[in-house]
Amino acid sequence: MTIHSGSCLCGAVKYEIEGDFEHFFLCHCSHCRKDTGSAHAANLFSTSATLKWVHGQDKITSFNLPATRHSRSFCSTCGSALPCKQDNLLVVPAGSLDTDLSIKPNAHIFVASRAVWDKELESFPAFELYPS
Repeated sequence: MTIHSGSCLCGAVKYEIEGDFEHFFLCHCSHCRKDTGSAHAANLFSTSATLKWVHGQDKITSFNLPATRHSRSFCSTCGSALPCKQDNLLVVPAGSLDTDLSIKPNAHIFVASRAVWDKELESFPAFELYPS
């Protein structure tokens, strides 16, 4: 059984996931773009993995967008995205993991909502560190 560990940016919240992920999607919907402040959210999904909070569970805040299925959990100290349960589905922000993933994203989803500036990003210069 695979075990992943993760945390928030400030380290106030730590968690472990035991089990496998069925899907890894890059979501371009407007809710996920607002959530992340970026081009897309990178989320892992599992119906069988279990989530264990190692510490900092009292620092977790959750938000459910009314009249939608969109919800998120985050650290109340630093605002970092954290795993959340939606009915029988565990949603884990890939960037919150501290362990390496052996899987790659399955697909981009909700591309009809993709930001206008999110096109051909691979064609732009790439830097290993902050450009000087």
